[in-house]
Amino acid sequence: MSMEEEQNQNAESEEKEAVAADSDENTVSEDSQNVSAEAESEQSAEGEASAEEEKDELTLLKAQVEELTKQNEDLKDQVLRRAADFENYRKRMLKEKQDAFDYANTNLLKDLLDSLDNFDRTVEAAATATDPKTIADGVKMINSGLVSMLENKYNLVAYGNVGDAFNPDIHEAIGSSNDPVAEPVLKAVYLKGYKLKDMVIRHAKVMVSMPDGSVKAEEKKD
Repeated sequence: MSMEEEQNQNAESEEKEAVAADSDENTVSEDSQNVSAEAESEQSAEGEASAEEEKDELTLLKAQVEELTKQNEDLKDQVLRRAADFENYRKRMLKEKQDAFDYANTNLLKDLLDSLDNFDRTVEAAATATDPKTIADGVKMINSGLVSMLENKYNLVAYGNVGDAFNPDIHEAIGSSNDPVAEPVLKAVYLKGYKLKDMVIRHAKVMVSMPDGSVKAEEKKD
């Protein structure tokens, strides 16, 4: 091979190497561009995904706020309704309590009307009566019926009779005298006492016979 041919061959070889190098550089450049494009694409996709997640989260928060607002309004409505119900209940209880106080004696008064009517008839009859005993008997009958009604229906019991043992818990002594008795007893009853069941509602006003010492307790007669 001649010198010239060898030089030409070397030149061709160098040219091929240069072309190959250029090709490698282009390939590297293209790869870099592809990598960059892929990175940008991934970043864009991530950004879109992040934006979508934020949008979904915002939508969820708005829904929660709306639900809580609705619950709050419902609770306010319930509170107002219950407050109104309680106020109505309180007013009703006050009215019932006042009515119970104002009309507590209605039944008793109704039962007394018969006795009042009988007294009216007795008074009318007394204007033309010629026999006082008839009037007295009529009054006694009214008194008996009234006492019986109060005792049987309302548990009102009268007490206090001459000779009963004196009891300061139920008797009010308005006077006394020393007498031949073994223990204090009722000498006179000015006003009868009354009990409602076991509770004294009026003490009997009485005169009391106090022991003068002439009678011993063992000498007390049965």
